[in-house]
This record gives sequence, C-alpha cells and structure tokens, in this order.
Amino acid sequence: MSDTAFQVQYRKEAIMGFEQGVSQLRHSVLTEATFKGNQATFLVADSGGATPNTRGVNGLIPARSDNNNQFTATLVEWHDLVRKTSFNIFASQGDGRRIMQMTTRKVMNRKIDSDILTELQNATLTTGGAVTGSLNLVVKSKTILGNNSVDVDEEDNMFGVISFAFDAYLMQIPEYTRADYVESKPFNQPVKKFKRWAGINWIVHPNISGKGTALEYCFLYHRNAIGHAVNSGELQALAGYHEEQDYSWARTTSYMGSKLLQNSGVVVMKHDGSAYVAS
Repeated sequence: MSDTAFQVQYRKEAIMGFEQGVSQLRHSVLTEATFKGNQATFLVADSGGATPNTRGVNGLIPARSDNNNQFTATLVEWHDLVRKTSFNIFASQGDGRRIMQMTTRKVMNRKIDSDILTELQNATLTTGGAVTGSLNLVVKSKTILGNNSVDVDEEDNMFGVISFAFDAYLMQIPEYTRADYVESKPFNQPVKKFKRWAGINWIVHPNISGKGTALEYCFLYHRNAIGHAVNSGELQALAGYHEEQDYSWARTTSYMGSKLLQNSGVVVMKHDGSAYVAS
C-alpha cells in the first residue's frame, strides 16, 4: 500500500497561447467607415503629370481636366463564433467565458491584418530577387518610391512591414541601432509596435506571407497607397447565454475590405529569411 496521496494543483487563471492578438496594420492605411452598402469607393486625384502652358496664339490659356480615379473596396462579412456548454465551462480549468471572448477578438484582429497584407501583395513594384535585409535594400526601396513622386518626407505616413528575420539583419547594422542615427535604442528597451528609423515607421509582423522562407514578402509604402473600409460600428464583440440549450457563446463580427489605391506608393521587398528558422 502506498503511503502517499499526491495532490495536483491546477492554476485557476488561463495562460493565453502565443498568437497575434491586435491589428498592427490598421493604423498604417487609410481607413474609411462605411455606414451603408457593401462597397466603399476611394477617389485618387492628381494632375496626370500635367505641365504649364503658355497662352495660345488665339490669346487663350489652354484648359485641361484633372485626373480622377475611383477605387472600390468591397466589404465582406467575417465572423468568429465560439461556443461552450455550461457543463464544459463548469468542469474545465480556467475562466471559459473569458477565454472565449479573448480568443474571438484575436481571430478578427488577425483577419484585419491578413486582409491588408493580401492587398499590399498586389503591388507590382519590387526590389528584384530575394536578398537578406540591409541598409541598401531599405534605401533602394525608398528611392523607388521617391522616383515615383511619393512624398517620402511625410514620416507620419511612411510605413515598412517586415519579418522578424528582416529586423534581425537590420539589428546588425550601425545605422539601425546607434544613438547617432535613431532616438529609440532597441537593445535598451522593450520592442515598440512602431519604430521610426530612416523616416519610416517600421512594423515587425509575425504573419507576413512566406515568413521563415527564402521568399518573404515585406513592404514599404505610403499610407495613401492602401485603403481599408470597415462598417461604421467597427468590430462587434458580443457574448451571451442560451437558456434553452444551456450554453454560452462569444462572437466577433466585422464587415471589411481593403484596396490598393496607388500602385506607385508600394514597394514589395522580397526578403530571404531562411537563415533565421529553428533547426
């Protein structure tokens, strides 16, 4: 007969698993609230590259029209619904209702970023074949935008979305970390959502296409190049209880759509991140 009776202690509070829980890209694009309908149309207006004219021989100044282009983002309804019976909540470890509410919001926030990243990938300006992150790659990308008349000096509107591997390569160049070049010091403080360097707000994103491979899709862009439409009520984050069937539920819903507005305002930086993966 055993003379011991070990007790197992279960922690009451759940430890949330590692997953992206907030939208990191929503604030880097033009966001339009849609009050009715399933489409949001963005107007992009410019002169069409017009140049001044002298007065004609008839004494009149030649007239021209502005170059107006409309781009439509089609909204799609997206939902995430999680459900648990009251018995499962009662018998399981942790606060089941709170867990449902937290996970369903995270699912929708990831969808927002996925929607924007998918549209960014429709851009056709690239830096060429995939290479590892470097100062030259950043400068080249910014130069491509500048050559397309993008206002690269508007620091509040310039964004770079890169992988953790891309960021790892940048960490190894002095211009990215030395106090002479940047105000924030990445080795002395927690990582921020946006790090401003070289006139660009950098977002290190965990879910870019191709992450951890020899072809990661990273981006440098101006805010006005991408539009994101969402229903005026934004996210619906609801929770409730069904008395007849005795279960609790949590649902998050959003109507959203993204659209590439100006191809000249996005550069696709093809990056080789294959060296920074687990063995």
